[in-house]
Amino acid sequence: MTWLELPANHPFGIATLPYGIFSTAAEPQPRVGVRIGDLVLDAAAAAVSARCEYAVPALSGPTLNPLLAAGPSAWASTRQWLTSVLTDPAYREAVEPHLVPLAEVTMHLPLEVADYVDFYASANHAMNVGKIFRPDSPALPVNWKHLPIGYHGRAGTVVVSGTDVVRPSGQRKGPADPAPVYGPSIRLDIEAELGFLVGGATTMGDRVCVDEATEHIFGVVILNDWSARDIQAWEYVPLGPFLGKSFATSISAWVTPLAAFDAARVPLPGQDDPEPLPYLQSGSGVGAFGLDVHLSVEVNGTVVTRPEYATMYWSPAQMLAHMTVNGASLRTGDLYGSGTISGPEKGTRGSFLELSWGGTEPFTLADGTTRSYLEDGDVVTMTAWAPGPDGAVIGLGEVTGRIVPTR
Repeated sequence: MTWLELPANHPFGIATLPYGIFSTAAEPQPRVGVRIGDLVLDAAAAAVSARCEYAVPALSGPTLNPLLAAGPSAWASTRQWLTSVLTDPAYREAVEPHLVPLAEVTMHLPLEVADYVDFYASANHAMNVGKIFRPDSPALPVNWKHLPIGYHGRAGTVVVSGTDVVRPSGQRKGPADPAPVYGPSIRLDIEAELGFLVGGATTMGDRVCVDEATEHIFGVVILNDWSARDIQAWEYVPLGPFLGKSFATSISAWVTPLAAFDAARVPLPGQDDPEPLPYLQSGSGVGAFGLDVHLSVEVNGTVVTRPEYATMYWSPAQMLAHMTVNGASLRTGDLYGSGTISGPEKGTRGSFLELSWGGTEPFTLADGTTRSYLEDGDVVTMTAWAPGPDGAVIGLGEVTGRIVPTR
């Protein structure tokens, strides 16, 4: 129990302790913060006051990259130290002056993104997309259950929650168009995902196995992979997503440590038809895990879908193992997305493409307007939570973005 006397079910209680980068009007330099309740702990300053200077190097600087680079032992010891100073009353006098009300802080992108990869790990999403685009062919590509499919995205356009998203322009060609045209996307979409932050660089040529993956997965964010479906549809054959995806990817400001999800680990859906190749299997039996994370997607204040991450086919550990199986190196600050999280029912689909079934079934918002795809001025907010230890709730914060007209 923290000496802050938070409600037992507060999503940012002592079992969560997410990291972020914040600043204030009085101290505009971005720095590492840890959220506890509706307060933000200035982590490095608190470490100095509590005479725990050993933690300062990893908690200094304008991004989380030094902490990511410090590796799993430092992640564990830092989390243990934070838990101690926020629960032991002996530290209260030293630590309390470094708690800042959440309303007074500005949040920043939590890391310098090294590389960004986005996967396609939901069987429900992949089948829905296949049925929409390839109604006369098998819904799943022949390779889909053999490997986690992904594409390499653009690290430089990953933005923090609250950043406006400019409607992208590009080439598009509808089925009835005689030739492609250039202009703003008219099928702008969302993708509700989780993102995973990577620490601990590896050497080119080495591989990370499934059971080693958690030594490199630092934490989890909510991720919105904005998608221009019309641009994507025209460009993706034969090499896959490019301009239809690279214009913006939004992530939550708070990074929830993977350690906070110990009570939320669940078995994966059956992977026995076909059985994955050995490098995608866990030797210990616990490396390939699912996560019981519940998401909610709002458009202009109306909840339009509630995706469930527990339905995902491929594990975060399997995605990381596959990403390195060819010898590709990891860099501190790598980010990879899960791909759209979709369940079997309409109310759990994680994209407008699926919710409107390719635009043929518009859905209605609380104000009476309908949507198939995003309009200028629309605000999309995704939130998520997971079960924690002893009935606690693990909050992942939110990722929000407003669509503004093309420039």
